Amino acid sequence: MLIKLPKSYQLNEYDVTDESVYHDRRNVLKKLGFIGASGLLAQSTSAQAGLFDLFKKDPVKAFTVSPLKYQQAPTTSQTLTPEAKVTSYNNFYEFGAQKSQPAQLAQQFKVNPWQLTISGHCNNPLTLDYEDLFSSFELEERIYRLRCVEAWSMVIPWVGFPLAKLLQKAQPNSRAKYVMFETLYDPKQMPGQKNRRLGGGISYPYVEGLRIDEAMNDLTLMSVGLYGKTLPPQNGAPIRLVVPWKYGFKSIKSIVSIKFVEHQPANTWNLLIPSEYGFYANVNPEVAHPRWSQASERRITTGGLLARNRIKTQMFNGYGEEVAAMYKGMDLSQYY
Repeated sequence: MLIKLPKSYQLNEYDVTDESVYHDRRNVLKKLGFIGASGLLAQSTSAQAGLFDLFKKDPVKAFTVSPLKYQQAPTTSQTLTPEAKVTSYNNFYEFGAQKSQPAQLAQQFKVNPWQLTISGHCNNPLTLDYEDLFSSFELEERIYRLRCVEAWSMVIPWVGFPLAKLLQKAQPNSRAKYVMFETLYDPKQMPGQKNRRLGGGISYPYVEGLRIDEAMNDLTLMSVGLYGKTLPPQNGAPIRLVVPWKYGFKSIKSIVSIKFVEHQPANTWNLLIPSEYGFYANVNPEVAHPRWSQASERRITTGGLLARNRIKTQMFNGYGEEVAAMYKGMDLSQYY
């Protein structure tokens, strides 16, 4: 008999956060004083007073998603966040800085045709089209905790493939020290890129980066789906990055370019507010954000807005066994 033992990072459907709570999390955080990156940008861009009025109960259902064939995650012990919460409350400023706006404003977003290019210091540059994203690699489910820099967290069942498999196919050479990612730039489809106020004052396209060893780590996932279906546009369709030991803003969405580079690349939030958002963005309960503590988080659950579900934040979001060795000897309060 074949017995599969789950890895320490693997979660199960019982860890997923309830969907209805996910939708209203921002209001809770606002009342508790955890305003976060979105709040800062709202103030800096003189957004309307109702920017974070997120009492709308009905999730948007207009997006089109299709079932995926994938290897299901082994059973473990945590509780999943319901799908409707994950798809109706999003940080995706290309479609608006309000949490409810991406689900509303991304419904006509066209993801097919799509091209993802892999270039830079590699021996085998690649271009993947839309169908390639789902057929080039065996898809698997990864149930990961998601920890936002705004001090809330969720548990989400992603579907995708390890980024390492894609990067290995491109054959990076000895000059490839970092991996740079870039989101689609299309102001006609992404109103937040066209309207600076709507888009939170960010300079687009959105860019991110990882050290090559971080990118090659087995945890680092290229996701093409969640809850067994293709990603809806507000969650980063057709393909996004998921780096579960880092704060959520590192997990760039709707990626069109991956590039091997020799020097540390820029990342959007660090460019915007370098004193608050570092390149590494590792979840670290011992290093506070300049405006709030990171020692604990509010886990989005099925218990409603007032549920007592504040938990201690774990170093590396609980994935230290898999990733801590990459940072041995580094001062993680300096390299935040």
